[in-house]
Amino acid sequence: MITDLTQGSVKTKLWLFSIPMLLSVAFQQMYHIVDSIIAGRFIGEHALAAVGASHPITMIFMAVAVGSNIGCAVVVSRLFGAKEYATLKTAVCTIFITCITASLIMTLLGLLTGNAMLSAINTPDDVFRDASVYLKIYILGYLFSFLYNIANGIFTSLGDSRTPLYFLIGSSIGNIILDLIFVICLDMGVAGVAWATFAAQGFACILAFIPLIRRLQQLKTDIPYEKFSFPMLKQVTIVAVPSILQQCFVSVGNLFVQSAVNSFGSAVVAGFSACQKLNVFCVTCMTTLSNGLSSFTAQNLGAKKTERISEGWKAGSLLGVLVCVPFFLFYFFCSKTAMGLFLEADSVDAIQAGADFLKIVTPFYFIVIFKVMCDGVLRGCSAMLQFLTGTFADLFLRVAFAFLFAKVLDFGPTGIWMAWPIGWTLSTLISYSFYHRKPWLKTKD
Repeated sequence: MITDLTQGSVKTKLWLFSIPMLLSVAFQQMYHIVDSIIAGRFIGEHALAAVGASHPITMIFMAVAVGSNIGCAVVVSRLFGAKEYATLKTAVCTIFITCITASLIMTLLGLLTGNAMLSAINTPDDVFRDASVYLKIYILGYLFSFLYNIANGIFTSLGDSRTPLYFLIGSSIGNIILDLIFVICLDMGVAGVAWATFAAQGFACILAFIPLIRRLQQLKTDIPYEKFSFPMLKQVTIVAVPSILQQCFVSVGNLFVQSAVNSFGSAVVAGFSACQKLNVFCVTCMTTLSNGLSSFTAQNLGAKKTERISEGWKAGSLLGVLVCVPFFLFYFFCSKTAMGLFLEADSVDAIQAGADFLKIVTPFYFIVIFKVMCDGVLRGCSAMLQFLTGTFADLFLRVAFAFLFAKVLDFGPTGIWMAWPIGWTLSTLISYSFYHRKPWLKTKD
């Protein structure tokens, strides 16, 4: 269903649009969590550490896909808000041709350099082989993941946040079933976890294209449109590249942090892997709400209804705070129980490391949610320099403080965990200062 976000109650429209997106990412994160639970419970602590060690590298690849999704969605949302349907269809065709090419190049690079990247982040020897297997299979399925993210971004640009939810529900259930079959029944180990994800991503990608084509056909236009346009590619690139860089900055920062974590041994790596699955679940929900706000901002900017943008930020921030509450309550007050989902009771050091992270980091969810909402507005109105500045500040501060506390001041793993609250708090102040200047009022048509 195509939805016009420029009409009606801001709060009602934004929440009804954002909640299906939130449920979509919840299902997506659930099957990632199930991957780790099955790896830790049915294969062992070292398998969980292997999946965790490869995670920051897979996130670099995912950063390109998600950044492309976000950047493309902003351009398509603005064209949809302005009702320039012929130009919108040119943009969609151009986007898909470019992204197929980019994903194939990324796949080749990943297969050639995967082991070198694992070595560069000091992956422990006792988990290296399994981490390498998981990474290679993940990269083989990268085309599916990339194209699904782009399709998802276009759906949301058209105000349709429900269709991707249906595909992700089916994909998530399928992934969990395949996990159980491959790992428990067929005893495929870490490779089974990876192949289950490969199959689930492929399923979601292939099925997404049929309704997407139908949605685009509903946008009637008598004007012929180009199937590929270099000027349109330039327009998309101006927004997409900063979004990709933003995602990559975060992922590269995680590589440095993972390198520091790896130096404390496989038990801490396993604990960090588990708590990161939980942390990423919440943070991804926040960024998904931010993406929804970007589409809302871009549509209203295209329709020249800039007075709705500040209202959108307030409504999005309130929804974000409400979403953070259950995550905080469970992670903070039941931290060891949460870690016990992934690890056996005898993995005492791993459980303690992860529980410490959750205790230190989760209270600051209520601060960082305001940052990601500011980022959503900045991205939606193409204030990309300010958007990147806030993101880079978060990255730099977290990495710098992680190494300062853990290595220089010798606080151990706890020092790394302490870097999150500091980085989030300072970067939130920076992003809010940019938002407060209302850059959407200065945007030229």
